Amino acid sequence: MSTRIGILTRRRRLPGAPTAVIRAVTLHARQTFGWEVLGIKNGFEGLYEEEYVELTSHSVQHSLQRGGTMLGSSNRANPFAYPVRLPDGRVEIHDVSTRCMANLAKLDLHGLIVVGGDGSMSFAHKFIQRGATRIVGVPKTIDNDLEATDYTVGFQTAVEVVVEAVDRLHTTAESHERIMIVEVMVRYAGWIALTAGLASAPTSS
Repeated sequence: MSTRIGILTRRRRLPGAPTAVIRAVTLHARQTFGWEVLGIKNGFEGLYEEEYVELTSHSVQHSLQRGGTMLGSSNRANPFAYPVRLPDGRVEIHDVSTRCMANLAKLDLHGLIVVGGDGSMSFAHKFIQRGATRIVGVPKTIDNDLEATDYTVGFQTAVEVVVEAVDRLHTTAESHERIMIVEVMVRYAGWIALTAGLASAPTSS
């Protein structure tokens, strides 16, 4: 059996970031090592529902222009608190991590790459604690607020968007002699505001 790795992403909101990671992983794994790459659809939901797609060099090579994630995602897909629909139509929250672990073992992957923020990383860490040690986390959050990493995927894109917006506001603010406030996402950290503020500051005349 050839070496096969899997990859999943949990959130779709970031333009460019998750798909760029999927593309890079797939091209490098296939073209450098000849590995098979399996995409798990809709995050941990796909691991629970066994929804997979084979990723090839051809299927990902023109994907950089696509925003979000080409594998889909699901914010509800917490394998440790998963909404399960019962036969009578009711929905109950269950811990389905055991089934996810069983499906992961059935796939016989040599490694699983989890692309996401602190929530996704915490789920991956719990799987590692339960014995699924072949997991690699790729931090993805525009806020750059994930501990133990210097630079998260998606942060640069967010900063570029803010800088472009601020650049367009400079002339308006100057012509009307106004002070303008631009609100950006910060969550628990102010890295976007700080970095974009420095990058878009006008040079002194």
